Amino acid sequence: MRAGREASGARNDSRIFPHRRAGKRGENGGTLSFRAIPGKRAAGGVPFALKLNAISWQNILAALPIASRMMRPDPLRALYFCTAIVSLAISASPADQTKEQRKYIGPGSCAATSCHGSVKPVAGSRIFQNEYSTWILQDKHSKAYQALTGQVGERMARILKLETKAEEAQRCLACHALYTTAEQRGRVFEVSEGVSCESCHGPASAWLGPHTTRDCPHEKSVALGMRDTRGAIGRTRLCLECHLGTREKFVDHQMIAAGHPDLYFELDSFSAVMPRHWKVPRESSAGKPAEEAAWAGVRDWATGQAVELSAAMERLAWRAKGGRADQQDVWPEYGELSCFACHHSLGPAKDSWRQEHGYEGRRPGDPAWNLSRYAVFRYMARQVDASSAQELDKHVQAVSSEMSKLNPDRAAAANAALAAGAVAQKLAERLATIAYDRAMTLRAMQTLTENAETIALGDERTAEQATMAMDSLYIAYSKDAKPRSDADIRAAINALFQQLENPSAYNADQFAAGLRRIGPMLR
Repeated sequence: MRAGREASGARNDSRIFPHRRAGKRGENGGTLSFRAIPGKRAAGGVPFALKLNAISWQNILAALPIASRMMRPDPLRALYFCTAIVSLAISASPADQTKEQRKYIGPGSCAATSCHGSVKPVAGSRIFQNEYSTWILQDKHSKAYQALTGQVGERMARILKLETKAEEAQRCLACHALYTTAEQRGRVFEVSEGVSCESCHGPASAWLGPHTTRDCPHEKSVALGMRDTRGAIGRTRLCLECHLGTREKFVDHQMIAAGHPDLYFELDSFSAVMPRHWKVPRESSAGKPAEEAAWAGVRDWATGQAVELSAAMERLAWRAKGGRADQQDVWPEYGELSCFACHHSLGPAKDSWRQEHGYEGRRPGDPAWNLSRYAVFRYMARQVDASSAQELDKHVQAVSSEMSKLNPDRAAAANAALAAGAVAQKLAERLATIAYDRAMTLRAMQTLTENAETIALGDERTAEQATMAMDSLYIAYSKDAKPRSDADIRAAINALFQQLENPSAYNADQFAAGLRRIGPMLR
């Protein structure tokens, strides 16, 4: 999991997060290791015989001072930057580019040392200006393509009968690279650069020029095609396009059986491990916060949980309705179930905690629905909106009851999921705007420890969510409260992470005891 934020100690956490890690010291004191592999960039040609206009020349002139400063430390990068800007300016002005004409131009266009390619944060700037450097050196998104080229990728391609290498398959590249059609490319770039700037920020051909000018409003860039990642709701939705899936790109049970990791997500934890390349709080100008800084991690955690539940319910609904973009109709989709309910070590019956506790809510032998996106979040929902939480409980219980059958009814599952998703989205909108404080955060942690057994029995994925939640909540809480038992609490949260290292060996009773142990320390 997220070893090494402030609440955890050093450990080998390579199994927990899908982007495997172990190494660079993060917020928690553990280590997250990143292997730096230079990005491969190819300069694109400049189109000729195309119309120039005043707006385009303004963009070029705005870029020249930047390029001149770049020329001293890095002339090749400066030339690359100018080529990209001129190419964009000649092809069309931002005002002329319709949504259909906006094109992807690759991460190299962000690499200028005076833009986002500084080797370290720039003093006196409202942004770090080393975002590109952080991405290429530390962020596992830049290595996503390489995950397709190894032994496991080759084996998956063979099992799935892709008829091509994994690194050439659209099905894989959709989430492992900045993958576009030829018509969507404004210039040459390499898919081997992985999940890069425009994968999240949108095609840059229209907004790159204005974006380089001083005081260009964020709203203008968004209007020109930049994706708005400032709010927790939109940012979570963006991440979930790959970390949960859409109709067009997803991980199903077939892919998991072939070797792809099961997908899970938690916004605050994954952002910390990425690591973040943006300031928290965001600044309107150097040193001037544009948003409330306190409890930002709690807001991201709570809002992200609600959004993920809403998106998961939408996914279940379209799967039940046969809504995959590839028009393959698979039902029931076992990717919606709890993996470890079936995939776990089979020891002597007398040692089975599952059999000891029984199978509440389902017939023994029937599959268990993956409850992890709800089992922890429900306690925060009850804390902030009891009425909506009660409604959510009703709808999710209907989903769980239907999906924990050998042959769930499509319509019943879809209708219950859509109802639950709507309530979760309403909660997300509230959680994104309410004020958080020490008392609320403490109560959230105490509630999790008080419900340790219920959470633990939800299986390993639910325990994961609870551990990440405790980690995020305690990091925020400890910055404000300065608990006397700080070292003991951090060690206890770290011990929870360690219990999740081997999913097959997960023991609900042991996890519940470890989570419950934290409660008295918080007082």
